[in-house]
Amino acid sequence: MKFTISRTAFTKALNTVSRAISTKTTIPILTGLKLQATQSGLILTGSDADISIETTIKTENPDNLLAIESEGAIVLPARFFTDIVKKLPEETLTISVGENFQTLITSGQSSFTINGLDANNYPHLPEIETTNSIPLAGDLLKQIISQTVIAVSTQESRPILTGVHFILSENNFLAVATDSHRLSQRKVTLETPINGSFDFVIPGKSLTELSRMIEDNKKDIVLSITENQALFTIGDTLFYSRLLEGNYPDTSRLIPDTHDTRISFDAPDLLASIERASLLSHESRNNVVKITVKPETKTVTIYGNSPDVGNVEEDMKPKTAEGNELEISFNPDYMKDALRSFSQATINIDFTSSLRPFTLTPTEDSDSFVQLITPIRTF
Repeated sequence: MKFTISRTAFTKALNTVSRAISTKTTIPILTGLKLQATQSGLILTGSDADISIETTIKTENPDNLLAIESEGAIVLPARFFTDIVKKLPEETLTISVGENFQTLITSGQSSFTINGLDANNYPHLPEIETTNSIPLAGDLLKQIISQTVIAVSTQESRPILTGVHFILSENNFLAVATDSHRLSQRKVTLETPINGSFDFVIPGKSLTELSRMIEDNKKDIVLSITENQALFTIGDTLFYSRLLEGNYPDTSRLIPDTHDTRISFDAPDLLASIERASLLSHESRNNVVKITVKPETKTVTIYGNSPDVGNVEEDMKPKTAEGNELEISFNPDYMKDALRSFSQATINIDFTSSLRPFTLTPTEDSDSFVQLITPIRTF
């Protein structure tokens, strides 16, 4: 195998596939990245068994300065190889593989020889039929991930809760995550109806990595699903994730459909106040912030307390306040995550009682997005 390539284009592709490579894998060859040279381009692959990323640098694109002299494949130590490429002196580099997988990297006056591995021993990526493909707007998918992945569980005792549950049928797209203390649910109406229905759970860690790969341009991403794999096609890059096995709990019954008390705020204003209150609550062992609602006087008071340091109290004027008086305590970190996910929106917070979960929804199109938080008993 031998080829010459632009260092800039190569580095960008290396950075992309390196997202999937872990140094902690139990399969030694997966600490490497696979290079495969064909006449149409150079294919780079990285994997940690949970996620796999494959990207193609095409010869037809003149910016890539890619010339394939001889075809072939090799697996090279990912971190070491990427560091070398980034520090090479010239804009182009040449890679050639000799006997015993010895790989020569040259650029200008600089040359490195590193030991490669047989690419035939690298695990094959799953073959996914793309007949059932679902087009999704990249910016929308990125937003959905950021709004739901905050609520996935980090506890491996219930693996299914470490993922986001997706349900798709016709024009409906639902994504929901819960760690049993909080829940986040996003509904979207798809512009293009899809054939069939899909119900699957993708690990939160996979979605976080996928989100980082989605650029802010509005390119469509194509999703394909099999029994145990999801494939996202982003331009010339393929992102594979395993699916979590098992039945996700029915979360629809957790969201209350009535309320006794409702207040509304601009999310950034309430977020700033909760951040101030949590400065002290974080110093306390129980990390609790309390909120008191008095609709008659239209006041909301936020308390944070640490026996060692002191306490904080702040009165706020909600945009609206209706219903019964209420005092409720909660984890401020959950509240901050929820409020950040609304960005600049005006939100309603609906309470049923001091011991029942409460919800945050946007004042406009409130069915589309719900954050739910379970309160903390303080007595």
